[in-house]
Amino acid sequence: MLLRRAWSSLRRHTSFSQNNEDLDCKVLSPADNLHADVFYLILKRLGAKNSAKAAVICKTWRDSVDDERLWEFFLQQECGDAWQAVVFAETYLRDGFPLRSVVPNAYPHLPFRVIYGQRAQLQGSIIIDGGSGYCKYGWSTNSGPSGISPTFLEFANIESPMKSRLRHFFKTVYDRLKVKPSTQPLVISTPICHCDDTQSVKAARRQLREAIYQVLFDMNVPAVCAIDQAVLALYAAQQTSGIVVNIGFHVTSIVPILCGKVMRNVGIELVGQGALRLTGFLSELMHGNGIEFGSMYTVKVLKEKLCYVAEDYHAELSKNTEASLSVGNGVFTLSHERFQTAEILFQPQLSG
Repeated sequence: MLLRRAWSSLRRHTSFSQNNEDLDCKVLSPADNLHADVFYLILKRLGAKNSAKAAVICKTWRDSVDDERLWEFFLQQECGDAWQAVVFAETYLRDGFPLRSVVPNAYPHLPFRVIYGQRAQLQGSIIIDGGSGYCKYGWSTNSGPSGISPTFLEFANIESPMKSRLRHFFKTVYDRLKVKPSTQPLVISTPICHCDDTQSVKAARRQLREAIYQVLFDMNVPAVCAIDQAVLALYAAQQTSGIVVNIGFHVTSIVPILCGKVMRNVGIELVGQGALRLTGFLSELMHGNGIEFGSMYTVKVLKEKLCYVAEDYHAELSKNTEASLSVGNGVFTLSHERFQTAEILFQPQLSG
């Protein structure tokens, strides 16, 4: 019955506005007396597109469509599992707003209708996550990377100029994603390569970013954002301040961040223990315990699938931690190797 009354009001106002273009809509109908909550329930069923169209009927409908609860509902439907990340980004990372510390359990009053419209107009960006050994690339609209390549710091001929290597790297990424550079904005994270903050290091960091910008703009990329990898990792955890421990391919970095800024004056630590060293250490443990394997790829898979970090290393030694995994044509069983592998991040002396 309510839907019928609302539809009758919609048709009546539409007919009136077509015959009286120069007059304000003043025709009253039973729907004009409906409570805002009733309009909210009706518009939820109409959907975002039809609700936006209904806003031009008259002031009554426009006021109902302007209900922020409605667009919050539509935005949640669009975002799904990424809803909390969207709220965080719109609250703390929105253009023109200064970064500030995240307030626990604070739910902001956001202009959800404006946000919905802006997000509907945005195209997906290409994301390149630079690492010390490999780069992952893909679309911002996807939950995971589309591919992996050698890091842009070592791409192609290492002896060739930096800009030449960067140009080759970015062209390869765009070719693999099958998209023209001029059609998609790009976000690239740059790894922490130095723990000190001397003038020469600052100059090297600035030269790298300038080279990235110049190469991409020469390729007619419409927009580029280069940002520290640790900062993006913190944003992914929906925080703007904290300490990021990033276990990379070659090194592990410990980076303090305050309100989105890397605190280089406080100090950055780089530890020469990364994923590659963990794989090598696991292979040593397996070899020492008489576990034969055909390739380092097998060891890498076992590390990723079976190994873990022990909360209490000494207590874990007395437990039965055996687990098996089939890799290729063989079945491999690990015991203490499962937690001893990662322990060298906390006790480097274990690796000799």
